[in-house]
Amino acid sequence: MEKSVYDKYTAILKAELLPAMGCTEPIAVAYAAALARATLEAIPEKVEICVSGNILKNVKSVIVPNTGGMRGVVSAAAAGIVAGDETKRLQVLSAVAESQYKDIENYIKNAEFTVIKSNSGCIFDIGVTVCNKEHSAYVRIAERHTNVVHVEKDGQAIIDKSAGEGKDENKSAMSVKEIVEYADTVDIKEIEEVVSRQIEYNSAISAEGLKNDYGARIGKILLASFGDGVHNKAKAAAAAGSDARMNGCSLPVVIVSGSGNQGITASMPVIVYAESLGSSREQLLRAVALSDLVTVHLKSDIGSLSAYCGAVSAGCGAAAGICYLHGGRYDEIAHTLVNALAIDSGVICDGAKSSCAAKIASSVEAGLLGFEMYRNGSQFYGGDGILEKGVENTIHNVGDLARIGMRETDEEIIKIMIKNI
Repeated sequence: MEKSVYDKYTAILKAELLPAMGCTEPIAVAYAAALARATLEAIPEKVEICVSGNILKNVKSVIVPNTGGMRGVVSAAAAGIVAGDETKRLQVLSAVAESQYKDIENYIKNAEFTVIKSNSGCIFDIGVTVCNKEHSAYVRIAERHTNVVHVEKDGQAIIDKSAGEGKDENKSAMSVKEIVEYADTVDIKEIEEVVSRQIEYNSAISAEGLKNDYGARIGKILLASFGDGVHNKAKAAAAAGSDARMNGCSLPVVIVSGSGNQGITASMPVIVYAESLGSSREQLLRAVALSDLVTVHLKSDIGSLSAYCGAVSAGCGAAAGICYLHGGRYDEIAHTLVNALAIDSGVICDGAKSSCAAKIASSVEAGLLGFEMYRNGSQFYGGDGILEKGVENTIHNVGDLARIGMRETDEEIIKIMIKNI
């Protein structure tokens, strides 16, 4: 493998596999608000939060961690202002003490909050303006969860860059063939730290979801209803992590494509299968890295937020990782991906909430069915629906479907979800 290509995939993994606590959209709001408060150097009396429809969609129903069960944009911003540590970025609320929950609640009652929808045209857009007496500060995050594009105090810019500045163009040049070659040849020492952290963090929150009652308890219900065979355990492990994460668990996760749910889905089924197969630690690390990279590749054409459920991409990634553990390489993985994409593409994203766990289970099921189809000599072919000969062509078609074709669907979902806000 050419060194430049090899280095590209190593850089993508290190950039993608970041720790985060809580659903990343409300956490991004909390981060922006905490940074605005720090810039103002005072607790603001007035707070204006300007966010894109997709941010409203993903923040509306999910519990903000370390708030005592609060939900929504205002709660996320208030938590960031009162108790957030902006230096921790996606773990901005990780050090909030239970004794501060009441402080957050009181601040929401006493401060003046305004929430407006952004008209910038940017799908991922968060702007927080804070005021105290004659002073003000403004922070804008765009395109990605920690991409701070503007910071100002009293009208004077401190940071000012375009929303797309620093965008990773490497993701548009990925391919399944290269990913498989990379997984085979990468020096494990180069990725061991980030992938091992993903395995550790995501396994812990999955175990928490299976142990206690969070949300709709999808993981627990799967095990109670369908047994502890490896196929079902893989779905349950992924779903349980989402059960906990969507419903206020303060344990961190390692994200993929900016999403904790995708990070959990890309890793937990592979971990379960590796244990069942007796795979070595090195085989597990290579398979999880492959799953992560396939997930990023599938998601790169779609964009960070859309009407297309990102768990579908991660479920396909997990199936690719499981296929790899079984000895599959490019041909087997490519067919597994095409089969899986034919089954579940088009599942809608209607925001972060308890039902994400069930969509994760469905996406893992689609991936596993796609893998088992190929193992049993069955497959879908180019020309079947949106499938086209060649895995990259099918991936491109799915990207167009999600990014372009589902644009009106996304707008309608947002209208339905926010009409009572």
